[in-house]
Amino acid sequence: MPRRMDPEPGARLTGTQSIERSLTLLREIAAQNRRGSRLLDLATRTGLQRPTVHRMLKCLAAEDMVQQDPDTHRYFLGPMVFELGLTAAPRFNLREICHPALMRIAEATADTVFLVQRSGLDAICLDRQEGAFPIKTFTLEVGVRRPLGVGTASLAVLSALGEEEIQNIVEANAVRLTEYGLNPAGLTALVKRAQKLGYAMRDVPGLTGVRSVGLALRNQGGTAFAAISVSTITSRMNDKRAAEVAQLLRNEVHQVERQLGNSGDRR
Repeated sequence: MPRRMDPEPGARLTGTQSIERSLTLLREIAAQNRRGSRLLDLATRTGLQRPTVHRMLKCLAAEDMVQQDPDTHRYFLGPMVFELGLTAAPRFNLREICHPALMRIAEATADTVFLVQRSGLDAICLDRQEGAFPIKTFTLEVGVRRPLGVGTASLAVLSALGEEEIQNIVEANAVRLTEYGLNPAGLTALVKRAQKLGYAMRDVPGLTGVRSVGLALRNQGGTAFAAISVSTITSRMNDKRAAEVAQLLRNEVHQVERQLGNSGDRR
């Protein structure tokens, strides 16, 4: 089901409701930022009425938080989002801390390594490191946002959460999962498999012959908030090698978690 619905006709939004819905709208635009989003798409995905979405978009555009392409009429994130991100970056240095680990994993496996971080009901790719193997598997680009559990790294995050939270996230993302060839039952099965293995492993949806392995990163409180994954062609990732890659990830994840602990980053 959509995340939120409009109030009864004639009801006024409180300041808090307005902020929440604006943020929901920005997240939805971010999730499709490479191709852009139509007004109708945004209304459908958020569960808000079209006049409400249109009014909010006009306000966000006036503040340069979003932009509308004059030819396609699709909405994209605006320059103010980028400027705010530059300002905030020094306080959120997970990419900087993890990058050496990604380089070591890429060198050891010769495959492509990804870092993703949870963002509410989604996961966003923070970094990608290429290995030396000539066949590249670019399953995810830096900055791309997708529902939690769709990619292997974000599946690792989802699988490491509590059962009630997992169920709530899967249900909240039910409609959006269909865009990626998934449904709640299928995603729940993938979660159960990851929990049994101790790491996430799956064939990448939409890319025939590509398989990934991922492991979650936990904060000082033990909560999964990010993950690192390795992606390659299926012929290079049988069950035996997947277990070996998972152990390599485990060693690197433990080092990163120690660094995060020493830096006082509680996420």
